[in-house]
Amino acid sequence: MTHITRRSFLKVAGGTAAVGAIGVPHIALGASKKVVVVGGGVGGATVAKYLRRADASIEVTLIEPNKHYYTCFMSNEVLGGERTMDSIKFDYSGLAKHGVKVVHDTVTGIDAAARKVTTAGGQTFGYDRCVVAPGIDFKWDAIGGYDEKAAEIMPHAWKAGPQTTILQKQLQDMKDGGTVIIAAPDNPFRCPPGPYERASQIAHYLKKHKPKSKVLILDAKDKFAKQGLFMAGWKKHYGDMIEWVGAAGGGKIESVDVASRSLQGAVEKYKGDVVNVIPPQKAGKIAHTAGLVNDKGWCPVNQGTFESTIHANIHVLGDASIAGEMPKSGYSANSQAKVCAAAVAALLNGMEAPVPAYVNTCYSLITPEHGISVAAVYQLVDGAITGVKGAGGLTPADASEEMLKREVAYAHSWFKNITADTFG
Repeated sequence: MTHITRRSFLKVAGGTAAVGAIGVPHIALGASKKVVVVGGGVGGATVAKYLRRADASIEVTLIEPNKHYYTCFMSNEVLGGERTMDSIKFDYSGLAKHGVKVVHDTVTGIDAAARKVTTAGGQTFGYDRCVVAPGIDFKWDAIGGYDEKAAEIMPHAWKAGPQTTILQKQLQDMKDGGTVIIAAPDNPFRCPPGPYERASQIAHYLKKHKPKSKVLILDAKDKFAKQGLFMAGWKKHYGDMIEWVGAAGGGKIESVDVASRSLQGAVEKYKGDVVNVIPPQKAGKIAHTAGLVNDKGWCPVNQGTFESTIHANIHVLGDASIAGEMPKSGYSANSQAKVCAAAVAALLNGMEAPVPAYVNTCYSLITPEHGISVAAVYQLVDGAITGVKGAGGLTPADASEEMLKREVAYAHSWFKNITADTFG
């Protein structure tokens, strides 16, 4: 075992302020230790890679059923016709190069007492610490008539992949003059600006190919992320093509009828030619199976280490976790994963977790030349992830055309960087 003192570890792992923002420095530490990572999305893949970078003696096994991962971020550009599905598709060969053992199987159980993970394929994996990054699942019973079968006709497309392709094809097949309905969920949910970027990208596609068409957003809430910037952008580029109806106006959907592609709101019934229902959400299935969730369906954690407050030695990060003021986003998951990796590496070596810092930026593309963003830096205050006052910001409402173009370039650059950081 390499000899390293607590003081020297904290010195290396710290400078602490940048742990969640730019990564974890390499630390040549101790003997064999086992970590099993459940889920190969942005959070899971990042924590697996950064655990190996932090301490090469840690044996890291990542278990993920799919051989490819499609990013949700930038998937709206696929719908807008500006990007291909292949461009948001990633495999796990990069993680193997870092020494991560990747197993393609489905985790069916986590025994917190015995520290064992079991899979549908009949395998069992022991661990010293387990990291669960299950993403989101849907509350299928929240909207009458909307279930997994209905989602084949009224796609959610909120997990990128085949659902994205279904929605894309429906848009291509729709007649000019048709109505696309997007039903947006109440908070909290994955990617708060996502439904409104989606409306923008679909309008971009329709303006180019089916200009008599319309996008109607039916919302379960009365305000949304970057609302002023979105609405100004919609007016500027799409005129009255996009209409938004908030909850107070009857936008919350109570039920759907798949056969007629209609939705029953609190006030009236709506009918669309293409209907995109984004259901209310909760932590991914394995978090529920393993007993890691609260009564609202999300996972309470120590927000400095992401260790579950329900089961010791199990950490939960990304969309499934309750992470203070951080939104549920890919960038948040990436940042949280680095904090978690540093904490797990320290704890496995009998040391205290370093003081964390976190960062998030959400880009949204209204047109190929009009981007907007919101950014924030976070710190741990009294055990809760809290935004740092004066750090981060929002695209100015009076931003110049050049600034809006640069936001698009920044968004595309960010995409290349975060996917390389996660899967490369």
